[in-house]
Amino acid sequence: MDLKEAMAINLRRIRHEQKLTQEELAAQAGLSMRYVGAIERARVSASVTVLGQLAACLRVNPCELIRHPRAD
Repeated sequence: MDLKEAMAINLRRIRHEQKLTQEELAAQAGLSMRYVGAIERARVSASVTVLGQLAACLRVNPCELIRHPRAD
């Protein structure tokens, strides 16, 4: 699994845990909903700047978004 896939899984999981929609997260991060959706589908690689923006909105360490996903 590459970092793009790990970020997709972790971003979706954390967003769901916080009961946020893609639209809400995108608005808070100053991103488009389509871009957040593409990140969650591992269609695009987010820059470190975007990684930081998303992590700040989710109140998590950026490393949490790219670590190997935990098995649930």
